[in-house]
Amino acid sequence: MVAVIVAAVGAINWGLVGLLNIDLVALISGGLKFGETNIVSRILYIIVALAGIWAILAALEVV
Repeated sequence: MVAVIVAAVGAINWGLVGLLNIDLVALISGGLKFGETNIVSRILYIIVALAGIWAILAALEVV
């Protein structure tokens, strides 16, 4: 369930990027501008990616 929630937050972030050109992860990880990264934002992006993979695998009943 946690993976689905984290993946949903990641999806919302991408929606904000597409609709408003706002990168929520960049903002909350140090007030970075769109496209800039630091160690915190990279970790957040990796967590979201892993959660998305886990959610897909769970939906396919692999895990």
